[in-house]
Amino acid sequence: MITYQRPDGKSIDAYLVEPANPEHAPGVVVIQEWWGLDDEIKRVAETLAVAGYRALVPDLYRGKLALEAKEAEHLMGDLDFGDAASQDIRGAVQYLKATGSAKVAVTGFCMGGALTVLSAGKVPELDASVVWYGYPPLEYVDASTMKKPMLAHWALHDDFFSIAGVDQLEEKLRSAGVDYDFQRYDAKHAFANPKSEKRNMPPLQYKLAAAELAWERTFDFLKKNLA
Repeated sequence: MITYQRPDGKSIDAYLVEPANPEHAPGVVVIQEWWGLDDEIKRVAETLAVAGYRALVPDLYRGKLALEAKEAEHLMGDLDFGDAASQDIRGAVQYLKATGSAKVAVTGFCMGGALTVLSAGKVPELDASVVWYGYPPLEYVDASTMKKPMLAHWALHDDFFSIAGVDQLEEKLRSAGVDYDFQRYDAKHAFANPKSEKRNMPPLQYKLAAAELAWERTFDFLKKNLA
């Protein structure tokens, strides 16, 4: 764990994983699901580090973790999304750039996906974004402020983030001339999380083939945009 400064000067803790050769390595800020900074999101950061990226996971819940959906819903409900994107996440991008990463992407899952969409417009320092099955209320999305490439992975059978909303979000980005790539998968919500079905929540389902394809596309995208 490390501590970095937000743009407003406040401090926040984060989980940092360095690659084997960290000098000048590109960075990726990883945004948690609504559960918090748990072992699964740490595993994502570790996977990125193995692939050669400096991975930083801000602790948006300030040390709190949810084990059940009601706890997660409560913690997410208490989170100020605008502050998280413009301060916590922007500060994380700034930290990675200040400590050696010339280029930095933001990626996030579920709630983190929604925050990634917001960050694409609120963090001018980011160089790319990768969204995983999550978007904010569309009235809060100002596509005109999104200047860097975005890759997004969506589940066609998502009970939390409807594919109809994805289509509306895509139209906003298209109309604003955003450089985006929306990929849709025959899967349910959280299809890339191996622990999804252990949550005992029917709307969640891990799908290996979709997860592998999404990660393949993600690494190709990161290599292209962070090189």
